[in-house]
Amino acid sequence: MRQRRDYNKEYDHETLRDERRYGFYWYSGLWRILRPMLVFAGALLIVFGLVAGAWQSIEDNFLSPVNPADETEIAFSVENGNSLTRVANNLKKQELIKNSTVFKYYCDFAGLGQKIQAGDYLIKRSMDMFEIADLLTTGDGQPITTDITIIPGTTIETIAADLKNKGIFKDESEFLNICRTGEGVQDYYFIADALKTVDTSSRKYLLEGYLAPNTYEIYTDATPISIIKKLLSQTDKVFSSDWQSRAQELEMTMDQVITLASMIEKEAKKADFAKVSAVFHNRLKDGMKLQSDPTIHYVTGERRMSLRSSDLAVESPYNTYRVTGLPAGPICNPSPEAINAALYPDESYVAEKYLYFCSTDPSTGTLHFSRTLEEHERAVEIYAPLWQAYDAERGL
Repeated sequence: MRQRRDYNKEYDHETLRDERRYGFYWYSGLWRILRPMLVFAGALLIVFGLVAGAWQSIEDNFLSPVNPADETEIAFSVENGNSLTRVANNLKKQELIKNSTVFKYYCDFAGLGQKIQAGDYLIKRSMDMFEIADLLTTGDGQPITTDITIIPGTTIETIAADLKNKGIFKDESEFLNICRTGEGVQDYYFIADALKTVDTSSRKYLLEGYLAPNTYEIYTDATPISIIKKLLSQTDKVFSSDWQSRAQELEMTMDQVITLASMIEKEAKKADFAKVSAVFHNRLKDGMKLQSDPTIHYVTGERRMSLRSSDLAVESPYNTYRVTGLPAGPICNPSPEAINAALYPDESYVAEKYLYFCSTDPSTGTLHFSRTLEEHERAVEIYAPLWQAYDAERGL
């Protein structure tokens, strides 16, 4: 007969030792160690689950693509001066992002708010918020503005050709027509004055000389009239009240000053502007023809150092070898330095009555100044072979 174990018996030392080593007490000690670890692991799983769920909800509702399957390219423009809020709202309006506020906060937090580039972009609804932000801040879009530079001494026809080559407009005829007639810009006082005081029929371009040399930021789709007004506004700014007062002292109109400045610009380097101006002022005072080669270049379109008889004889109100005084109008768009020289000729050269100058070395632009015709003719005899060689090298 199987005997029943008596669970009420008292433990002796040996039995208690065995129980603790192999029985209930051993498992109890292990549980005391594992229990907090299991509780912590469970808590982590719960927290992770909550975070993962929350993140998934955030991604689904705010960050993910509007339509992962839509690869259609949507045109999106960021205009110059648009705020981050405006850009975010426009993205949401075109259904390119899910939430404009989240996009704005992300760009601000990531330091991208000031890096969004103006331009035209192609964005897909399959792109997420981060990809769109990266696209807009790397400036990969086609710019809607561009810089143009008007170089001192540039003519209107050259400016028009440059703008066409830059893709601002396909046909320069409208630009040239406005420059020829002044249509649409007669509210500028100096253009209105020119229309009243000059023979516009003799002018090649009424606005020649008034398109101020500088670097300008313009829209890539800017109209000819808007570009011209931008340049004329710079001329209005540059030709200060002090210069207007000085022109009155010299009994010259603004148009005459600009015309003289355009000749100075084409004749010399900056270092010699005031000296060349003095020669022209002295010749004007004495009633002499100005005999400026660049005025012929403006008519023929060919820059020769050594003019031919046919060049000197060309019939044109711009040919200062045939007309007395200033040509019909400016022959280029002069720099502020050339205008200043026209108003303030070198006083010593004026006082010493210098009446002539000629080029020494065409490659350096150095000039030789003379007081008398005899001195001038000797200089021409010396330097004329250099002019002829220079023309020959250029195939003229």
